[in-house]
Amino acid sequence: MRLGVLDVGSNTVHLLVVDAHPGARPLPAHSHKAELRLAQLLDEDGAIGPDGVDRLVAVVRDALQAAEDKGVEDLLPFATSAVREATNADDVLARVRAETGVELAVLTGAEEARLTFLAARRWFGWSAGRLLVLDIGGGSLEMAYGIDEEPDTAVSLPLGAGRLTSSWLPGDPPDPDDVRALRRHVRTEIARTVGDFSRFGAPDHVVATSKTFRQLARIAGAARSADGLYVQRELKRASLEAWVPRLAAMTATERAELPGVSEGRANQLLAGALVAEAAMDLLRVENLEICPWALREGVILRRLDHMGQG
Repeated sequence: MRLGVLDVGSNTVHLLVVDAHPGARPLPAHSHKAELRLAQLLDEDGAIGPDGVDRLVAVVRDALQAAEDKGVEDLLPFATSAVREATNADDVLARVRAETGVELAVLTGAEEARLTFLAARRWFGWSAGRLLVLDIGGGSLEMAYGIDEEPDTAVSLPLGAGRLTSSWLPGDPPDPDDVRALRRHVRTEIARTVGDFSRFGAPDHVVATSKTFRQLARIAGAARSADGLYVQRELKRASLEAWVPRLAAMTATERAELPGVSEGRANQLLAGALVAEAAMDLLRVENLEICPWALREGVILRRLDHMGQG
């Protein structure tokens, strides 16, 4: 059957259409994206303002039309941290439902981490052993660890690249004092969770998902997206540590000229790099591998599992 997953994230609203059936690998058929930056549209009270809600409704309506055009039989719509943490989340969800008919399921941070872990486990297989999965989104950082398809521990922290950029790094290029303050904040937050992971022992394989990690790996020398899904891409902590001060000295325009860095994400790349560097350092990760599958694939795989049990 043709499945669609509609991901209302903190940076983008992304419709992914796949051809799938239980027991088989989902095959991508169509992708429809819109940059919305919900995490940066919150007002002082933490609510998504009227303009942001208007834009969200319009983007969801467009995605719904694209899903219909592509013959999607079953649409799985969900929202992550930007909507989850908005003080007017219920009103936003009600308006989306009233004006588009789409019922957005709001995932908890732990659910995000578990579903992303499931996708990584299926991609790398059982031979990967004990898996540590890191995912930096626009609004949150997810970390999960385990040896099965369900992780032993899953953590979500409010350390998304978009959220941190708008709250901590107003300058372009950023003020060095702001960068140091953000670095301290990120490391303090992640350090509180290290014990949740270290008690299980060292992982056999560390992987990362998300556009932030893909862009960091690319500027550090990994293969281009155009080279395909199955090319191994890695990010070494030593390379990342060398890049952080360089990124801090650049303007967003200069970062956008780096290989693989999109103009829309360039301003967030430093905050994402600080989170990635802190997570790798505090969790004692020297090297990680980029996983092509992430949350959207996890949602699809979970749906297929339920279909197979039905």
